[in-house]
Amino acid sequence: MAIFAPCAVVAQISWQAILADAGRPDPDRTRDPDRKPAEMLAFAKVRGGETIVDFLPGKGYFTRLFSLAAGSGGAVYAVTPQILLDRAKGRPLPPPVSGEPGRGNVHEIVANDRPFDLPRKADLVWTSQNYHDVHIWLGAAGTSMLNKQVFDALKPGGLYVILDHAGAPGLDDAGMAKMHRIDEALVKSEVTRAGFVLDGESSALRNPADPHSANVFDPSIRGKTDQFVLRFRKPG
Repeated sequence: MAIFAPCAVVAQISWQAILADAGRPDPDRTRDPDRKPAEMLAFAKVRGGETIVDFLPGKGYFTRLFSLAAGSGGAVYAVTPQILLDRAKGRPLPPPVSGEPGRGNVHEIVANDRPFDLPRKADLVWTSQNYHDVHIWLGAAGTSMLNKQVFDALKPGGLYVILDHAGAPGLDDAGMAKMHRIDEALVKSEVTRAGFVLDGESSALRNPADPHSANVFDPSIRGKTDQFVLRFRKPG
């Protein structure tokens, strides 16, 4: 398993043209210093021509980057589960990224019980700051089902990357709902139980000054949380 330290990869990455793309909206650019997209794309081993799933894509920050990286020979599926729409109580989703100029390789999917029923096997399934939400909404059983569906959706050797807010060790379901954090050890245990191999960890978004005791939306820590990034691989 590789430990991915940001200082070791900056010289290797070649994502400057993607980050500078004129089609990226200003709100995305302003988040770059905190989200470290070049390090994230490199850690996820994104390549041109790949099939990439952005699960729970939010406003499309990473969807746009994946679209640029995958290019015309690749495809990006921005998958939003129906349960999110149900919880939104009528609030509309953000405008679809596929409607933006130059985003013809992006496909939005609203899914029920088969969120990864795609026309082709994926090279990468990515989810950012959302794994804990699946736990809150669906519990351990629903999260286990998600991980199995991701496993089945990937090609042999495909990658599953989870980025999330770090919680205190042993944080229970009530704590997850209160803090919107999750215990990193729990994520590793659940995902490897689904058949994945832990393939790498990134320290790029770590913040040792975060005490893990505040809700991630608390002004004292919002945008500065300690975040883990884990890369899992489907054997084969």
